[in-house]
Amino acid sequence: MGNALEKAIVLRNIGKYKESNELLLRLVSEFPNDPIINFQCAWSFDVLGEESKAVGFYEKAIELGLQDEDLQGAILGLGSTYRTLGEYEKSKKVLQKGMDQFPDSRSIQVFFSMTLYNLGEHSSAMELLLKCLAETTSDREIIKYKKAINFYSNHLDKA
Repeated sequence: MGNALEKAIVLRNIGKYKESNELLLRLVSEFPNDPIINFQCAWSFDVLGEESKAVGFYEKAIELGLQDEDLQGAILGLGSTYRTLGEYEKSKKVLQKGMDQFPDSRSIQVFFSMTLYNLGEHSSAMELLLKCLAETTSDREIIKYKKAINFYSNHLDKA
């Protein structure tokens, strides 16, 4: 299993998405209860643009007890996939859970803000994005105004 999984990841990394996906589907059929293989298979469908096929593999990987960085990636992948499919409430639920589990994950926060935007929660989306920007940027111009950006992040509707 280990060598085949590594090969599938290498294939994806060099742009051979279809071959990677086919190998991962074979691995899932051999090891259906392996959370990492399910996660990698979901990811392989995402890179192929076949998001609807990725959902079940993401859900199963999470359900099977995926851990740490892989769990964070699966939560982000599932939430993003739901958003891409127009299932915004599901996306919001998954990504909110992800933010609760991984409060320092800026990538989950950014994808959550996109979902909030899609749900028409523009103020909350902007607040989260502005805070992420102010707290993570290395741009000197933005750093100069960090205090103001943080203040205005949740006061955008006030004149």
